[in-house]
Amino acid sequence: MRTITIGDIHGGLKALVQLLNKIEVKDDDKLIFLGDYVDGWSESAQVIQFLIELSAKIDCVFIKGNHDAWCEKWLDDKDVNPIWYMHGGKETLDSYNMVSDADKEKHLNFFKNMTMYHIDNKNRLFIHAGFTSMHGVEKEVYQQTLYFDRTLWEMALTMDANMEIDSLLYPNRLKHYTEIYIGHTPTTRYNSEVPMQAINVWNIDTGAAFKGKLSAIDVDSKQVFQSDTVFSLYPDEVGRNK
Repeated sequence: MRTITIGDIHGGLKALVQLLNKIEVKDDDKLIFLGDYVDGWSESAQVIQFLIELSAKIDCVFIKGNHDAWCEKWLDDKDVNPIWYMHGGKETLDSYNMVSDADKEKHLNFFKNMTMYHIDNKNRLFIHAGFTSMHGVEKEVYQQTLYFDRTLWEMALTMDANMEIDSLLYPNRLKHYTEIYIGHTPTTRYNSEVPMQAINVWNIDTGAAFKGKLSAIDVDSKQVFQSDTVFSLYPDEVGRNK
């Protein structure tokens, strides 16, 4: 059995299908999605429908991202958050134009049932963004932090890769888990088109919403899988490259 974690999709259904074909997903694989399924490319509603159907066949974990929280709120109360609208929400709204009310209700339940994080039996943490509690993710006071925080990744980037875990300078936040897998902050901001590792933190968001690729990694073998650059699959769109 493989455990494979997948980065931020942002409405790129074509990239997701291409990526899963490259992975050659098998019935006993476990897929852990790190959030931000919507906002960016034109097929956000279609991504959600695809994932609902996929989860009926394959063991999937769906972690909630900040864009998912915005979309969930709109599906729930029809209130359009202006920040959401400017950061990919418009494209998501357009993707729902031809979706029935019954399917919208199914999608809303899908969002509501997403988890904020996942810890596996090897004490590996999967989360959209990060956490700030020195006592671990379970003790985080503000739940929104779990899908908005960037400080955990920024902290990991500043550390000496050779630092031992028993060092007095080793951050307590990073001691709680053998590995931490995140999305949220595109590695393309650091001129990397592939997933990045800093200490025991792996960032799988490779900028699919912008001009990067959609990425996945086998968390045991560390084999990386990638789609084509997502914007090349949607040549008539700009995604979030505003």
